[in-house]
Amino acid sequence: MEDYLQGCRAALQESRPIHVVLGNEACDLDSMVSALALAFYLAKKTHIPESLLIFRDEIDLHALQQAGQLTLILVDHHVLPKSDAALEEAVAEVLDHRPIDQKHCPPCHVSVELVGSCATLVAERILQRAPEILDRQTAALLHGAIILDCVNMDLKIGKATLKDNRYVEKLEALFPDLPNRNDIFDSLQKAKFDVSGLTTEQMLRKDQKTISRQGTKVAISAIYMDLEAFLQRSGLIADLHAFCQAHSYDALVAMTIFFNTYNEPVRQLAVFCPHAALRVTVCGVLERSHSPSLKLTPAPSIHPNLQAYLQGNTQVSRKKLLPLLQEALSAYFDSTNIPSGQPETEGVSREQVDKELDRAGNSLIPGLSQDEEEPPLPPTPMNSLVDECPLDQGLPKFSAEVIFEKCSQISLSESTTASRSKK
Repeated sequence: MEDYLQGCRAALQESRPIHVVLGNEACDLDSMVSALALAFYLAKKTHIPESLLIFRDEIDLHALQQAGQLTLILVDHHVLPKSDAALEEAVAEVLDHRPIDQKHCPPCHVSVELVGSCATLVAERILQRAPEILDRQTAALLHGAIILDCVNMDLKIGKATLKDNRYVEKLEALFPDLPNRNDIFDSLQKAKFDVSGLTTEQMLRKDQKTISRQGTKVAISAIYMDLEAFLQRSGLIADLHAFCQAHSYDALVAMTIFFNTYNEPVRQLAVFCPHAALRVTVCGVLERSHSPSLKLTPAPSIHPNLQAYLQGNTQVSRKKLLPLLQEALSAYFDSTNIPSGQPETEGVSREQVDKELDRAGNSLIPGLSQDEEEPPLPPTPMNSLVDECPLDQGLPKFSAEVIFEKCSQISLSESTTASRSKK
């Protein structure tokens, strides 16, 4: 693997066509491992030094595209962000593990199966088509990514499908000296939650999504620590102002998550916004939401522009929060004529937006209502802690494995039907 990656870096210095396997923007473990392992497989030929990895900001994909030298394969996502829309013509294949957005999926060969980890699909391809190239280093990468994404294959959580379990077992059979599942899960989980040494900006960017409507932008960041500790960071308010200013965000929502002494997940929220009407609207929508109900309890605030909450319903993840924030943006533009990007100097009472909040909650269709200027948000990677289990509400009459297998069959069937209709 290391020899292959060294060759990749050398290839960038040459003027020739480049075949790039591109993971999603979040660059979570599943996405990164899937990209590395699939690229390794395609070249036919872990502790990997970071200096050997090629990151997105080290290669100008748009320049390669303009020169006619780019071929892309997307793994762990299938919708390019708006900034990369021009690269769609270069996409030759998609390998993903979430439902297809037919409207925005590139017109190429698409392989999608609703498993718990995209690394499972990469492992399957390698073992079925070129098992001789699989070394221990690559197997360890795939093994760890699957275990982390599937929450240590815990049946109670329900993320691991039959196929995820099957390929974890196959990797373990081929390489018996792979780390114990509990050990590797605990190690990776600890690393994911380690934010020591990160600046506030780095913590906010580490796992972030952005939504927008009519030029108003809201950032949603996952923060892996207790909200109280986060709010006590030195110079926090100045850092939040600087972060929003640097990226032209009108508001910032931070969802913190950590584990209590009983090893139970705890979620908390902080809404930072210097725009009074927008802040009141966002907080109102979140507080009033019944589907889902966040069960928010206001917490002491350290600044007038910041509202903090304890979140009683820990099953409401960032994925479920996104539609509510889209509702808030709709309600905001319906309730005020203030141009976006201009902070208000006068206080705005909650009563001024109550009627619009109620109307928004009753009239908006559940799901992500998209701004006409933006394509839909790329699906959030299935993160074992930031995002909920697809079956977290439970279906007592069915097992998680059966549900996932059925959904996978339906998704693939729809994809095939859509492809035929296009032809």
